[in-house]
Amino acid sequence: MDVADLSPAQARERFRTGERVPTAGWCRSWTQANLIAVPSELRYELLLFAHRNPQACPVLDVGEPGVWSTELFSGDLRTDLPGYRLYRDGRAVADLDDVVAEWRADLVPFLIGCSFTFERALLAAGVPVRHLEAGTNVPMYVTSIPCESTGSLAGPLVVSMRPVPEELVATAVEVSGRYPSVHGAPVHTGDPAAIGVENLAAPDYGDPVEVRAGEVPLFWACGVTPQQAVLASGVPYAIGHLPGHMAIMDVRDDHYRVA
Repeated sequence: MDVADLSPAQARERFRTGERVPTAGWCRSWTQANLIAVPSELRYELLLFAHRNPQACPVLDVGEPGVWSTELFSGDLRTDLPGYRLYRDGRAVADLDDVVAEWRADLVPFLIGCSFTFERALLAAGVPVRHLEAGTNVPMYVTSIPCESTGSLAGPLVVSMRPVPEELVATAVEVSGRYPSVHGAPVHTGDPAAIGVENLAAPDYGDPVEVRAGEVPLFWACGVTPQQAVLASGVPYAIGHLPGHMAIMDVRDDHYRVA
């Protein structure tokens, strides 16, 4: 079966039993989300960070301390994503297939919007999505743009990039702008150096994609931003998804379309 035709439950079962792959293009019309789980004493701090940086950190769902499912994700957050990253004292210390042993009773899971949600809408509008064409992960870059900080969380904005033909830039901006809960319109168009991205061929996360003649790089706020704040702020313990390896939720993309 084409992975685009899988239901969320079918995809989660495949991840639970060992499939490890970026999830762009999986489960057509079902919403994907970033995972970040932090100790309970940081949950309100993370909520405040998200509130102050809503384009990068649109919160779709939050679980209770210690739980591994939420209202919008009926699977097991410890096993049903295709990859995880463990953080200790502001360092990424391990990439894991599951986090059953690492999931603590005080962890609060947050599900953050993902730009994969509007990629089908881009395609339907005739906008190419290069990493889907190539079958690779989306490229993601740490920028020089600081997020608005809180008492204990700070860090730079992370962006994802998709090259778009110049004549379709306005279309891409309009289409993605209809999905504000999953990052919305691009935060930057054009010169990567203007946001501190020196080399498009060397993303900080994900895989590089070809930018062809006549194409403009478009940069969207990315839900890996909270993980970058965990690194920058020295958070003692956290669990995130492996960038590009998302939580596939039990809610449709159209639920987040506002126009």
